Amino acid sequence: MPASCLSLRILLSSVCLSAVTLAQAQEQAAPVVPDRAADRAIGFGPSAGAVTLDQLSVEGQGGGVVGPQGGITIGYLTKQTRSATKTNTPLIDTPQSVTIVTQEQVRDQNFQNLTDQLRYVPGVIPAQGENNRDQAIIRGQSTSADFFVNGVRDDVQYFRDLYNIDRIEVLKGPDSLIFGRGGGGGIINRVLKEADGLRVREIVAGGGQFGDKRVAVDVGDRISDSAFFRLNGVFEDSGTYRQFGELTRYGVNPTMTFLIDPVTTLKLSYEYFHDDRFPDRGIPSQFGRAYNYRNNIRTFFGNPDVNFTKVDANIATATLDHLFESGVQLHSQFRFADYDRYYQNTLPGGAVNNAGTAVTITGYRNETPRTNYFNQNDFTYKFLTGDVKHTLLGGFELGYQEGSAFRETAFFGSNLATSVVVNPLAPITRLPVTFRNNGGSDANSRYNLGVAAVYAQDQIELNPYVQIIGGLRYDHFDFASTDQRTFVTNARIDDLVSPRAGLVIKPLENLAFYGSYSVSYLPSSGDQIGTLTPGLVIAQPERFQNLEVGAKYDVNPAFQLTFAAYNLDRTNQRLADPNNPGFFILSGKTNTQGIEIGANGYVTDWWQVAGGYALTDARIDSATSATIVKGNTVGLVPFNSFSLWNKFAVTKEFSIGLGYIYQTHTYASSDDTIRLPSYNRFDLGLFYQVNEFTRAQLNIENIFDRRYIYTADNNNNITPGAPRTIRAQVIVRF
Repeated sequence: MPASCLSLRILLSSVCLSAVTLAQAQEQAAPVVPDRAADRAIGFGPSAGAVTLDQLSVEGQGGGVVGPQGGITIGYLTKQTRSATKTNTPLIDTPQSVTIVTQEQVRDQNFQNLTDQLRYVPGVIPAQGENNRDQAIIRGQSTSADFFVNGVRDDVQYFRDLYNIDRIEVLKGPDSLIFGRGGGGGIINRVLKEADGLRVREIVAGGGQFGDKRVAVDVGDRISDSAFFRLNGVFEDSGTYRQFGELTRYGVNPTMTFLIDPVTTLKLSYEYFHDDRFPDRGIPSQFGRAYNYRNNIRTFFGNPDVNFTKVDANIATATLDHLFESGVQLHSQFRFADYDRYYQNTLPGGAVNNAGTAVTITGYRNETPRTNYFNQNDFTYKFLTGDVKHTLLGGFELGYQEGSAFRETAFFGSNLATSVVVNPLAPITRLPVTFRNNGGSDANSRYNLGVAAVYAQDQIELNPYVQIIGGLRYDHFDFASTDQRTFVTNARIDDLVSPRAGLVIKPLENLAFYGSYSVSYLPSSGDQIGTLTPGLVIAQPERFQNLEVGAKYDVNPAFQLTFAAYNLDRTNQRLADPNNPGFFILSGKTNTQGIEIGANGYVTDWWQVAGGYALTDARIDSATSATIVKGNTVGLVPFNSFSLWNKFAVTKEFSIGLGYIYQTHTYASSDDTIRLPSYNRFDLGLFYQVNEFTRAQLNIENIFDRRYIYTADNNNNITPGAPRTIRAQVIVRF
């Protein structure tokens, strides 16, 4: 084996259990994974159908197929990752609920959006996000900012594509120690493909209903024994099931890996991504429910000549890994990301009147460009104190973000009215629209944020049966916002300390019980940084506190069952002060209690599953507004939800996928006035291995053509679910 290959595996390995010398680390490096195993990881090659569990046990002894960021994957199961602890840790030893969507699952289900792909993750519900961004509700907490790439913040509001990802990791429960501010219900981390020295030649071409057309390429190889290259690209030009719906997106992501010496690796990545589409805020309500939604699956409300959203993202990343002779491992990432983004839309501004003859249309335009600079530095050291094994992590993060928030109100017609009334049976208006910044009610500010953080963590293995994890993070959060009209600057500094503690008890090597405690904070600037008003300047950060117990059981080397029960309190939520407009009373509180059960991997040689069940009781514990009062259910959170994707290998060449999604009723918002009905739907996938190089697949979403409500943004922006949708794609590797 070339020394350069061996050094790469050293940096991906975490088998050292004590302070080691360089020679010891080389001796313990993980073996190179055969190309066949890598093929099966994305459902290719002769082993794409049924495999024996004995094969998986042998090939997966070191954890399966080694991927980026410490990931070790077998089919639909990822057995190890560094994201939850910043060290390469098996999931069974991680005292936290983690669900990972592998590349094979993404490929098999063939969903077109990140949030759709999360439908099979227990405890996660997609939100509308005004139909211009990814937004999700994790354990009752809605977020458009808790998105990360390789563990680095990616918090701008836009739709992310899946063309260049190795896997999607959903870490549930507050986790500020690892990720910093926010993350009250959890975070969503995309792990990107990287240049790993393996030869890759892949084209994925697909199309389907509503004008769906998409092609992606993945090319990788060695330039030399010490330099690897990979290029991922995508182009899509599609329509949607909604009237006037259309999107165009394209991206390119070249990456390089340089083995500088036997203990040093440098990885470089650059991505340019463009997305423009028609944002559709859905349909209004009437009589406490979505307005005639069974007959308005496609109906658009507003002016179709106006609605438009666009993002252009330029993202560059450098990652340095180095193993010192002392045994200390350095993992350093620097990420620059520039996002040019705006959106404008018209939308239902209220409910349909009782007579069913009128509904109001309003609109606005938002410009939200942002530039991010982040640097993370992790130092890991493994050592012994007697017979006790330690994995000690220490590190620091520096970040700077700057951007602007500029909002304009839509004025309709020659009289410049801020709304127009239409008949809900003919809800399209063609009145000319003019956008203007409407004084104090519309934001017009520039902001900058400086973040400095230090953290430390110790993973302690007392013996083969008991492990302890504990740590602290300190964040210095310095935020300032300047009103561009008055040039008045409001600023606030927060110093936040976030603890984490966990206990893992393993009576058997393949069975673990755990308990954990964690805290996160959301500064007064909110989920999305932007305008900072005088009222927000004096508001304390919101606090999230999570207590969780659970169990993880490896039924076989490629199948894991998980269970989690938790209590999550969110405090210091802002209630508008009726006596001081623009100021707040920090008495708002929500409580979420829940149970989550997950299943991922090979149940048998021929049957894979991914999904689970969530019972989520998310309640308003103290009023957060005049209408959102104690006892209300948090908006868009179903009490019961269940999703399970199954893949059956019928023959060596032919497989069938069958998915089922069910959730009980929800409310469009936390005032509990608009009830969205429960629903269930089935999804189907058919996969045929034509030959060693080609796979064909057909996906049918909502095969029984159920009429249902998918999600909402508020009481009068409600999105009907897609009707039966057929997509096909061909994957060619050569």
